[in-house]
Amino acid sequence: DVQLVESGGGSVQAGGSLRLSCAASGNRLSSYCMGWFRQAPGKEREGVAAIDSGGSTSYADSVKGRFTISQDSAKNTLYLQMDSLKPEDTAMYYCAAGPAATCMYSTQALGVIDYNIWGQGTQVTVSS
Repeated sequence: DVQLVESGGGSVQAGGSLRLSCAASGNRLSSYCMGWFRQAPGKEREGVAAIDSGGSTSYADSVKGRFTISQDSAKNTLYLQMDSLKPEDTAMYYCAAGPAATCMYSTQALGVIDYNIWGQGTQVTVSS
């Protein structure tokens, strides 16, 4: 199975940008449906963005137009470019891998239940 390690989190002011990375080892990212999730204190983990092996993407309504998910096959790395950040984006961000079929429907791709491999998370804090 693939192992995932996130990086790139930090503290930023509202309106700023961050790029999260998720380095994979043990298997190719292209074998999976890949997703970014986040969890704020006291809240459930929620899907932010997902991408399939062909590059098709899904986004939560709350981040559409501000966040971009991508992957670099040569580096076997998943990215989340986050622009126009808001205080409500503050959360622990996780990357996850699931069976390729998970990406078939956007509601499934952004759901937690079908992802079975998770990274350790990276904290993003946005101040107003």
